[in-house]
Amino acid sequence: MATPFYVAPEQFMKDRAEYARKGIARGRALVAAEYADGVVFVSENPSRSLHKTSEIYDRIGFAAVGRYNEFESMRVAGIRLADVKGYQYAREDVTAKSLANAYSQALGAIFMGGEAKPYEVELLIAEVGHAAAGGLELYHILYDGSIVDEHRFVVIGGETEPIAQALEETWHDGLDRDAAVRVCVQALERAAGRPVEAGDLEVSGLDGTRPRRRFFRVRDDVLRQTLTS
Repeated sequence: MATPFYVAPEQFMKDRAEYARKGIARGRALVAAEYADGVVFVSENPSRSLHKTSEIYDRIGFAAVGRYNEFESMRVAGIRLADVKGYQYAREDVTAKSLANAYSQALGAIFMGGEAKPYEVELLIAEVGHAAAGGLELYHILYDGSIVDEHRFVVIGGETEPIAQALEETWHDGLDRDAAVRVCVQALERAAGRPVEAGDLEVSGLDGTRPRRRFFRVRDDVLRQTLTS
């Protein structure tokens, strides 16, 4: 009788974590930064139809890096969950915190062995207009289900350290939307060592001053004007 192959639990988890981190690092980074009225998401993404960011519900936005098919399935599941909860109770009962907890539990279960391999994704869930949270909530969910309450700015995917360092030097409280976008793009360019054209950027976010649906996208001529103003 053959002896079963044995791997220590610590090594098993370490191997899965390393696998997920390497997969995520192969992608391009995404930056989220607070500004006076909300939050902006900025990433290098030349595709016009395969988005890294999306609206989840009225005041809630979604951003992700990693394998597109995996984070897209998570995005769709989040929209369905939000729609059902908003229909059964009230739209105000759908919150970023509850969605972030649901994503955390799902990714944690997958990482612990529920699937053949862990998901190679990192997610950001943001909400504006929540008075109890000072107007903005931003949750970072890692591949293993870990969840972090972020403030000011956060970088996920790719080479995060040089981008975060550049943001640390240039970001400050009270930026307007256009200034926040420029700060994020300059950080991406500085880390990449080259200019990033407007056509290669995906820029979106949440604006707390908008009625009901707070999600927006900035593109084409408006984005070019934002970067050059």
